[in-house]
Amino acid sequence: MRLCAITLDCPDPQALAAFYQQATGLDPHPASDADFAGLSGEHGLFLGFQRVDDYRAPDWPGQTVPQQSHLDFAVDDLDAAETRLLALGATKPGHQPDHNRWRVLTDPAGHPFCLVRG
Repeated sequence: MRLCAITLDCPDPQALAAFYQQATGLDPHPASDADFAGLSGEHGLFLGFQRVDDYRAPDWPGQTVPQQSHLDFAVDDLDAAETRLLALGATKPGHQPDHNRWRVLTDPAGHPFCLVRG
């Protein structure tokens, strides 16, 4: 068994795919449409984004709407990666459990993700 895809719920699949495409350099999937968009990566990894009506973003660090899952991205320079992703539309929550080891950001749809020194 091998991991082949990760799909995130969101209100606007095309916009979220564009954010992650710029952030990661993954290739847009040609079968993307208004309700589902995807990105393809090395070794067959697929990152998908599906439209959900009445989507509610996770509440980090609260649990009113739990984060359910999150992605971790290894980066060489935490500060540079954070600056770049904020410019692309990510936001930085006030709660940062260990600012020197990793950074918690949220994508434009509100999903938390982490930058880890890597």
